[in-house]
Amino acid sequence: MTAPIFFKPIYQERVWGARNLSEALGRDLPEGKVIGEAWEVVDRPEAQSVVVGGDFDGLTIRELISGNATAVMGEGYDPERPFPILVKWLDCADRLSLQVHPPAEVAPQLNGEPKTENWYIADCKDDASLIVGLKNGATREEFERRLKDSSLEECIHRFPVKPGDSILVESGRLHAIDAGNLILEIQQNSDTTYRVYDWGRVGLDGSPRQLHIEESLASIEWNDFEPSAMSSEGAEVVLADCKEFRLVKYELTAENAVVSIPAGEGRLLSPVEGKVLANGVTVSRGDNVLLAADTAWEITGEPGAAFLVTERFV
Repeated sequence: MTAPIFFKPIYQERVWGARNLSEALGRDLPEGKVIGEAWEVVDRPEAQSVVVGGDFDGLTIRELISGNATAVMGEGYDPERPFPILVKWLDCADRLSLQVHPPAEVAPQLNGEPKTENWYIADCKDDASLIVGLKNGATREEFERRLKDSSLEECIHRFPVKPGDSILVESGRLHAIDAGNLILEIQQNSDTTYRVYDWGRVGLDGSPRQLHIEESLASIEWNDFEPSAMSSEGAEVVLADCKEFRLVKYELTAENAVVSIPAGEGRLLSPVEGKVLANGVTVSRGDNVLLAADTAWEITGEPGAAFLVTERFV
């Protein structure tokens, strides 16, 4: 498969969303909808990416993999196993809920799925920030007390971010995205989220959104104090290297205008600045494409073009 595989985005309404994906990524959004998420690559019973163009046009990702597991994903990949990564664009016009995903050792007891994710800040407002982890010295007892009197911001860790920053949010890490962030999220294939606090707002239907207090308290890592985002400046920077996936950012320069990627495993390619050519096929900022395992890839482009590669997820 010498050409990258493109998919049709699935747009999701969210109370904290807006219409910014239209201007930022040139997307044609559903009319009259408040769009918070674009599910770019997803293989779940409730949501299936569909191939756009090429030899597999119109196939769902499940059909693509079940019929071409070795070629797409690599030797020994179970054709019935769902694609292990979910890729999303997040348009965070308002602050998201304070939430947590259950760790692997806790998830079965809660009938949930673990979910480790990485946030790459593609763009943000000057005053944008993230909330990740606890302030130094905060305890579970203090957290529960402040939860009851709505003063949680006194014990959660909030810090500023800039475009190009990145942070790994592992299962169990308390987190929220503040307003004004455009984020590319690379995550484990899961849709289990426990909201512990929602800042007193209501959902799109005008009612308070469901909270999951007990599940959240059972999932939070209570010794996770004041983590920070990392800068992604450099020609090749590893943003995340966990058991679920490895994420690398590359920036092309006049001296290093080609990145060679060997065959052997399925990978995801996500340009975040400019556009690149993957074996001669244009892949633009905002696109998230699958690079098949049976092909060696050469990624080229103008100096300054930058892209993420997600790998080692099989």
